[in-house]
Amino acid sequence: MTRWWRSHSLRVRLTMWYAGTMVIVLAVYVAIVYSFLRQDMIDSLDEQLRRDFVWANATVDFTAEGGFEWTDPEIVVGDDAPWVQVWTRGREGAQLVVSSAEARRRPIPASRTLISRADGGIVPLPTDEATFRVLTARGAFQTRRGADADVPYVIQVARPDTAMWTRLRELSALLAFGLPLAVAAAGLGGYLVARRALAPIERMAERAQSITAERLSDRLPVHNADDEMGRLATVFNETLGRLERSFDQMRRFTTDVSHELRTPLTSIRSVGEVGLRGGHRDESSYRAMIGSMLEEADRLAGLVDRLLTLSRAESGQATLAREVVDLRVLAEDVVSHLGVLAEEKGQRLSIDATDGALSAVADRQVLRQALINLVDNAIKFSPAGGDIRIRIAATAHEALFDVSDSGPGIADEARSRIFDRFYRSDDAPAGGTGLGLSIAKGAVEANGGRLTLEHSSHGGSTFRIIMPRQA
Repeated sequence: MTRWWRSHSLRVRLTMWYAGTMVIVLAVYVAIVYSFLRQDMIDSLDEQLRRDFVWANATVDFTAEGGFEWTDPEIVVGDDAPWVQVWTRGREGAQLVVSSAEARRRPIPASRTLISRADGGIVPLPTDEATFRVLTARGAFQTRRGADADVPYVIQVARPDTAMWTRLRELSALLAFGLPLAVAAAGLGGYLVARRALAPIERMAERAQSITAERLSDRLPVHNADDEMGRLATVFNETLGRLERSFDQMRRFTTDVSHELRTPLTSIRSVGEVGLRGGHRDESSYRAMIGSMLEEADRLAGLVDRLLTLSRAESGQATLAREVVDLRVLAEDVVSHLGVLAEEKGQRLSIDATDGALSAVADRQVLRQALINLVDNAIKFSPAGGDIRIRIAATAHEALFDVSDSGPGIADEARSRIFDRFYRSDDAPAGGTGLGLSIAKGAVEANGGRLTLEHSSHGGSTFRIIMPRQA
């Protein structure tokens, strides 16, 4: 059933849902209307019986001999002819004393059983001809001489329900004929409504099919941004925008990687070709060539390691061992590790920390690599004799690492791309790969922190690491 249902289009399924709902609603409505009309007709018939009883009570009287007589001639014939019986109850049981012509023509044998409970109730009694509704009640007659009747009398009036059931059958036939027409009209209307409502989706699907990797700049049309279709198209366009940016980054990444890998590979190939073309060389010459090739191989391996580290950080696959890290001890470790590089350029590395222990929850090695990349980057861009300062501070919930240098600073047009992989500004020193800041940002974010480039008023650049503090 589920497979059959899903094999149809959404338009057909919506139409079937709409038609099915209309069938249920109309069926319930028809049942309610039918029940209401049936009860109304029964109530009307019972009300007519009560009027017949009043009329019969007024037109049947005592005779001078102590019997009964019909004081109103029966001029009504047909279905409206009165069906009246008058009974007396004595020692010998119920005796029929007066009956109308209609009662004699269409007798109801079971009516005698109702005499004992003449409580004014109305009971349906079937006969071979039709079903009659019979009202049985005690009479309160007055003779024409004004004397009250002191004898218990029972009056029965009846009417057949044939006409009522004839009208109900006609109504049922009309409803049975009209219900399929109404459902068919509802189904057709539902199909047209579904077709019109789903037309924007079909247009979006056709437009989306034409969007390829080479046409990610195309967008779906948004006719009304406030309705559901407009919001769907807007979300799809935003997704296309993210895909376009991802493809652009992938293309740039591929180009940059190709360029970065080509340089050491070309160098290795060139050194090897020189060694093969030359004549006999001494041992020192071959050692120098092999050393040059190993140096380029180390550079190539370092580049590959950085790319793997960055890829794991961005994909969330880096395995972290979170612990409470003393930030001042971590900073001193980094300064000790990179102090030789700063001394070669005559630079000063200093740590500025507030009093008291400052700690954060992070993977120590991953956070250390991020801080090493920032300090190494500051050493590269700071001139000889410059200052590099590591400032450690804290707020109520966060710990701050500021790495400031005295270099030329970062141009405004480069600030938005400074963390992009392989991006290097025009004044960047030779030998870099453009991956240090990208790896630092990925390492910090993998630890649940943030890495930002702050505005510096004293010149140079200031990178800030923001980490959650220990709870």
